[in-house]
Amino acid sequence: MKVTIVGAGNVGASCAEYIAQKQIASKVVLLDIKEGFAEGKALDLFQTATTLGFNTSIKGVTNDYSATAGSDVVVITSGVPRKPGMTREELIGINAGIVQKVSESILLHSPEAFIVVVSNPMDTMTYLALKATGLPKNRIIGMGGALDSSRFKTYLSLALDKPVNDIQGMVIGGHGDTTMIPLTRLASYNGAPVSQYLDAASLEKVAADTMVGGATLTKLLGTSAWYAPGASVAFLVDSILNDYKRMIPCSVLLEGEYGLKDLCIGVPCIIGANGIESIVDVDLNAEEQALLNASAQKVMAMNEALNDIL
Repeated sequence: MKVTIVGAGNVGASCAEYIAQKQIASKVVLLDIKEGFAEGKALDLFQTATTLGFNTSIKGVTNDYSATAGSDVVVITSGVPRKPGMTREELIGINAGIVQKVSESILLHSPEAFIVVVSNPMDTMTYLALKATGLPKNRIIGMGGALDSSRFKTYLSLALDKPVNDIQGMVIGGHGDTTMIPLTRLASYNGAPVSQYLDAASLEKVAADTMVGGATLTKLLGTSAWYAPGASVAFLVDSILNDYKRMIPCSVLLEGEYGLKDLCIGVPCIIGANGIESIVDVDLNAEEQALLNASAQKVMAMNEALNDIL
């Protein structure tokens, strides 16, 4: 199996590292536009193979899409962060051009590949990739819900003082500070609702901390996070390549599910060898559905910046 990661920055390199260490794929290609950058990252990672005990080959290339030929999954992390003074529309315009070009270039050499979108704003970039390529919706997957859910479970673990892997929970909605929806009502600790252990105020704090999880790390680090995003991508790719059929919240095109259509937004999906194999219909209560509707409106408003592109 072969995985290509476009963008060899912190997130892309972390994706490559986790995919190689877990031997999810036999080949990993890192591609970047900066001369020698992907080559250096790939060589550095490959030199850990003997000490860490993996056999995945890692190759870096500068803007050479022919090296990506035959990829089973392609991860798009490339794009620019929002800079001071830059409007949302300007950011979308720049990253939309990058994501569209990358998607088209990838498909020239790997026409059967699944595309995992990480570039921000992620829901809008997922929608763009879908519309620009014309691929069926099962082959274009936005990663954000997997990351947001991992942060949600982390904050629940801290609040409960219980092992994080004994906790289940998911985040739906848009991948943004004001659009994601941590489903506290459905979160559980070893099968028991977390509400048995945490009061309403504590659950509200967990949800609030989750929603600003990315911003919190940016403030602490001075840049965006990379370990958790990279691990979330690897988790998603693993489920595709090994047909695990995990239920993972992902940004996917909705066509009437949850009463929404013509947008990509995070909802629980079964992820397997066919990419998005199905969308899981979680029974939301009236408040949760209202929050999802409001999130969808914000995502659709952001999508309007694509009108001059699509």
